[in-house]
Amino acid sequence: MKFLAIAVVVPAVLFTVADRVSLHYADKEAERLAKEKYPYGNTTDSHVDVSIEGFPFLTQVFSQDFGHVSLSAGQFTVDTTANAQGGCLHVKQFHLDLHDVKVTSLSARSAEANIATGTLTLSYDELSDVVTRLAGSGGPLRVSQPPGSADQAAKLRITGTVAGRPLDSTGTLLAQGTELGLTVPGAGQSAFTWRVPLPDGAGFTAARSTANGVEISMVGHQVTLGRSRFER
Repeated sequence: MKFLAIAVVVPAVLFTVADRVSLHYADKEAERLAKEKYPYGNTTDSHVDVSIEGFPFLTQVFSQDFGHVSLSAGQFTVDTTANAQGGCLHVKQFHLDLHDVKVTSLSARSAEANIATGTLTLSYDELSDVVTRLAGSGGPLRVSQPPGSADQAAKLRITGTVAGRPLDSTGTLLAQGTELGLTVPGAGQSAFTWRVPLPDGAGFTAARSTANGVEISMVGHQVTLGRSRFER
């Protein structure tokens, strides 16, 4: 019985160790590929983390079918679509959950998720900084939470000074497709747009002002990771 127990336990332990080592390598390789394709690691303090869920991992590898993969990133920047000077917007936090992920091409390192859900968070401090830089001459502008937000547009209270005039207005941050559009009534330049690189098939669906910042939701179906299976 002792030898039988050893014969059963030792291979199980070795398999578990091999499974966890392989998973760690796969997570790091996925993070590297995510940084290559998307600008989620474009600042010195940005981070990208990929986690492939489920056990055993090696069984999922052999079937090329993964139940749940999550991607988290933060402190990266996106520029305005017009490449305006000083237009970089810092993204505080980005999280994407990918469900029913299937590898579509090993050579192209591409996969497809049946469903994707996620959130992107912008802090009021970062919004205040970018609005101050873009809105024109004057003192610093402060973005804060006003009462009420609806659907894809989050309301923002914007206060400060523009061209020597006091400003206290209600702005709007619209999240649609892969773009974020910000309007600042009463500022010298009052409309700005940023495009956030998302996996193909994913898009923003809602935006709301919270106590900690603007939280933007996203959803996707048949989301392509890496190159599309239809690309050559």
